[in-house]
Amino acid sequence: MHQENSRRDMIKKVATMALASTALSSLTNRVSAHEAAVDQPLKGKINHSVCAWCYNMPLDELCKASKAIGIPSIDLVDPKDFSILKKHDMITAMVASNGPEWGISKGFNTVAHHDKLEEYFKHYIDETAKAGFTNLICFSGNRNGMSDQEGIDNCTKGLQRIIGYAEKKKVTLVMELLNSKVDHHDYQCDHTAWGVELCKSVGSSNFKLLYDIYHMQIMEGDVIRNIRDHHEYIAHYHTGGVPGRHEIDETQELFYPAIMKAIFDIGFKGHVAQEFIPAHKDQIASLTQAIGICDIA
Repeated sequence: MHQENSRRDMIKKVATMALASTALSSLTNRVSAHEAAVDQPLKGKINHSVCAWCYNMPLDELCKASKAIGIPSIDLVDPKDFSILKKHDMITAMVASNGPEWGISKGFNTVAHHDKLEEYFKHYIDETAKAGFTNLICFSGNRNGMSDQEGIDNCTKGLQRIIGYAEKKKVTLVMELLNSKVDHHDYQCDHTAWGVELCKSVGSSNFKLLYDIYHMQIMEGDVIRNIRDHHEYIAHYHTGGVPGRHEIDETQELFYPAIMKAIFDIGFKGHVAQEFIPAHKDQIASLTQAIGICDIA
């Protein structure tokens, strides 16, 4: 009996060691992928951008640092700052539109806003087109007790007032998917399915979605499946570590190389913008690491 127990103990010990070795190997591969840094020209499978608001530095400095890494675009730049981009021979893959009057909580799902939104967005469409850029961000607004269907109906009415103008100017209006659980409580465009239904309702290729990976991981997960299933309605992507919205390295739960591969595999030609808030003191080192993680072979 003692010998049988010893044999069982040995089998359990060997099995445990094998599992630990497999787990360590998997972890090592995952960390190695995350720790990739940009030390050579980018591979070109992903078009990179970075969101200006995440970095505690002047736009001029961010342009210089981004260009040195190989990033050609700064996201969410207002038309008043386009001249800074031009000076550095850079673009903005997503023009900002949420000024002091129109933030994230007030948007197209409220009919009372439509007259002012039409005037406001026609101006931003003009500025975007004049600069030669193509994507302009917009938002649904908060629910405020509104049903999903009412929100879709109202957004459709408001967007259809300006979508023809956007088509004429060759500008795409892009509504961002945001989480309503942690960061933007009560925001209506908080699930991929809702955004896709709105795209179908508006009925124009000049209205699409900004799929924010951070936000959608919080709300629904299943990121790669949703990208594959709904890519025709997605014009742009944002990144961010979950939880916390910090670096997209091994400190968080998403594996970005696999996500980038899915984005590349569906034939996406737009931009993926880093939108994490650096937790490390050296912000540019964090940005460089993130580009390395997303710069898939």
